Formats: sequence, structure tokens, C-alpha cells
Amino acid sequence: MITSPYQKYQQTQLQTASPAQLLLMLYDGAIRFIRMGTSGIDEKNYEKANTNLCKAQAVINELIAALNHDYPVSKSLYQVYEYMIFQLIQSNLKKDKKPATEVLEYMMELREAWYEASKLVNSTAEQAQ
Repeated sequence: MITSPYQKYQQTQLQTASPAQLLLMLYDGAIRFIRMGTSGIDEKNYEKANTNLCKAQAVINELIAALNHDYPVSKSLYQVYEYMIFQLIQSNLKKDKKPATEVLEYMMELREAWYEASKLVNSTAEQAQ
């Protein structure tokens, strides 16, 4: 049950977001969780590392579920996402932040690419009106 005004705001934000905005929110969440996970490794707070790296994996699984397999790029993205999950698992098991840092870099690059693509789509749609 939603009780706080902040939770209501978040729910409204999710319900009114465009597909592109939702995708960017997923990337933002994964990036945040990976950063917190690597921070947990640095601090030797392995519970924090485990919790956040697992959350990042869950977000990536959502990205996989959101793939539209009508487009050829989906197969490539699927492989990249699977690799990212593997690397996050390795980072979590070995308590080594290097694999997670690699995933973080890929996530930030992909997020930027999707952001630029969404801007292009929005500007094209505005010109068509």
C-alpha cells in the first residue's frame, strides 16, 4: 500500500512515463545499484554489495524482458545483457569490483545511446506535427 507522498509521486511518474523514459529509468536504477554494490565491496560491507549487485541483476533481467525480438538488435542486446549478469555474479562471488565496474561502463554507454535515440525520436515526432 502506498502511504507516503513520495511513493505516490513515484507511482504517478511510472504510470505517466513514455516507454523511452521507462527504459532510461531502468538504466538509471541499474547504474545506481552497481555503484552501491561496488561501494559495498570497497567498504567490505558484503551484505550491501550482495544486495545491490543482485538488484542490478534484477534490473538487467527487466531489460531483457522488455526486448522486442522483432528487431535484429535485440539478439545482440540480449547477449550483452547476459554477459553483464554473468560479470555481476562474478563480481559478487569474488568480491572483486572490476567486473562490476566493466558492467557500469557498458550501462552508462548504453544509457547515453538510448537517451540520444529518444531525443532523436522526440524531435522527429515534433517535426511531423
